[in-house]
Amino acid sequence: MAVELFNDGKHIVHAFYDLVDEKTTGAVQCNQFLIVDNGHGALIDPGGTMTYTGLLMDMQKYFSSKDLDYIFASHPDPDIIASVNKWFVASHCKVMISSLWTRFVPHFTTGKDVSERIIGIPDPGVLIPLGQCKIAALPAHFMHAEGNFQFYDPVAKILFSGDLGASIVNSASAGEPVTDFDSHVKYMEGFHKRYIVSGKICKYWANMVRQLDIEQIVPQHGNRFVGKDAVNKFINWIERLECGVDLMTQDSYALPRS
Repeated sequence: MAVELFNDGKHIVHAFYDLVDEKTTGAVQCNQFLIVDNGHGALIDPGGTMTYTGLLMDMQKYFSSKDLDYIFASHPDPDIIASVNKWFVASHCKVMISSLWTRFVPHFTTGKDVSERIIGIPDPGVLIPLGQCKIAALPAHFMHAEGNFQFYDPVAKILFSGDLGASIVNSASAGEPVTDFDSHVKYMEGFHKRYIVSGKICKYWANMVRQLDIEQIVPQHGNRFVGKDAVNKFINWIERLECGVDLMTQDSYALPRS
């Protein structure tokens, strides 16, 4: 079931929190997103095979699947883009992903040459025309992939943050916004300490996104942050976080004893 994050009649943003049944599949909970602008559409991190039908049905309320313009992929993990072959068949869409990963995307397809439909995003990012707006692909490298992008919608003022801001919760509660930041930290902390490479890049990221007008930060796993107060609390938390290589010691690289 779609959760409407924004709708001004011409620009619509939907999020999907329950298309993966982690209880029966054992799969990680993950979120998918649809942006529609004046009859043009893009999917952000559409996921694997189990998410395909739900996204397709919702999309066709606004335009034919054949008219899907883009898939925006934050990075190449299976929970991000494993369904790409189905979208290549159902639509004329192009995939936009870090230029580091363009040659990895075909491994999710049947082997036909799809190179003309895969567009590499350069490391500094790019503005992507969609309908009458432009979606910004923002550099978020090593959060957690080496080539990684977040996507900012300036109309809805939503930052789709990929794995940054992810929380380990179940799909039943993932659709609700964060209401108590301090209580929510325990669902994020372990993930970020392991999956985000260092506090250095967290500081760089915080400096970058503070230049944006953000009303919502919406991760690819777990709950979203809604409103300036919640957004700022998250940015401040990330800016001070020690994670990844900051926490590694020689004990992390020792020969196994059993």
